[in-house]
Amino acid sequence: MLSIKVPPLGESIVEATVSRWLKKEGDVVAAGDTLVDLETDKITVEVPALKPGVLTKRAKAEGEVVHVDDVLGELDETAVPATVGAPAATASAPASAPASPPPATTQPPTSRASSPPPSAPPSETTKSSPAARRIAEERGIDIAAVAGTGRGGVVSKPDVLAASTQRPSGTQQPRGNGVTPGERETREKMTTRRKRIAENLMQSQHQTAHLTTFNEVDMSGINALREKYKEKVEKEHGVKLTFMPFFVRATVAALKQFPMVNAQIDGDSIIYKHYVNMGIAVASDQGLVVPNIKDADRKGTIDLSREISEIAKRARDGKLTMDDLTGGTFTITNGGVFGSLVSTPIINYPQVGILGLHKTQDRPVAVNGEVKIRPMMYIALSYDHRIVDGQQAVLFLVRVKELIEDPASMLIE
Repeated sequence: MLSIKVPPLGESIVEATVSRWLKKEGDVVAAGDTLVDLETDKITVEVPALKPGVLTKRAKAEGEVVHVDDVLGELDETAVPATVGAPAATASAPASAPASPPPATTQPPTSRASSPPPSAPPSETTKSSPAARRIAEERGIDIAAVAGTGRGGVVSKPDVLAASTQRPSGTQQPRGNGVTPGERETREKMTTRRKRIAENLMQSQHQTAHLTTFNEVDMSGINALREKYKEKVEKEHGVKLTFMPFFVRATVAALKQFPMVNAQIDGDSIIYKHYVNMGIAVASDQGLVVPNIKDADRKGTIDLSREISEIAKRARDGKLTMDDLTGGTFTITNGGVFGSLVSTPIINYPQVGILGLHKTQDRPVAVNGEVKIRPMMYIALSYDHRIVDGQQAVLFLVRVKELIEDPASMLIE
């Protein structure tokens, strides 16, 4: 009997939550088949079968917290059926059992031989992300009937949400989070990821001298530039030109001018980072994650656009790696996509600064002594006042504002 154990989960991660079993007890599995998904505070880990066999025991239930090397279940590698897909009981039957004559039948003898072997349910054979499977189950959607638009035909969360909106109006769907009519309260155990998010946010508040400064940006220049080049960029490079890569480039330039905002405190020392791994906060089903663009200071606008798009998609599909989530030096978060007009972002500890972007809104502003209606955005910099002085923080934010309002100037940065 082969024990299925929790594999190493990555740097500094010692526990996870059993998110979803993909195989049932008695299922025949091939080497490499994913047996169970584990959710950590950073990524979803797929635990595969190392050898072919039959899953005889699931030792941990969905929702249980497990640690590295804990036994998740058992696999009988000796019970591999001779024919792929044949019932496990056939292979595990005692060899000494006498063969019994076949029962009489009125059907032609070829009919049984021509019957296809039993196959796994469609939901288990369809390639899909953990988030997509969870949403499909909550909304009562057959995931096998959903067309996947991800790489290799993988069904992602947006595919399931799109299928949900296309269902006939008369189709009854279960209520959100399994709430039944008449219930006034429900209790749900926090996932490992949600607990770690809470702990990290509390650590940031307790370990840093947290302060936030604000400014506002006229987005006219960026909007005009995007309008002029977005079709050309999408046609020639296959990426959508959003305003995020411009903010990344402006932030990189400001970090070079004010390196203490890209630093880190280690005991009584300050570590200055002479590179920028730019964290981009992404909202996913499992909670907020912050994958980072490695060496963002060495990349141009097109490369940044492509990497931001790819890393955001991996985050939503639950496909991030530990490398995606470690090594960040500064973070940008965009609450404007949800309609936030102004907020005070919390520093992604142990970093010492985070830039918050917000909704672009037309507002009257004074331009050369005249009142003009301009697309304006409030931006916020939360910083660790232990090593970043107020003057440096304000000037950093002013520099970001100047570069965004005059995007052509970034070409010479």
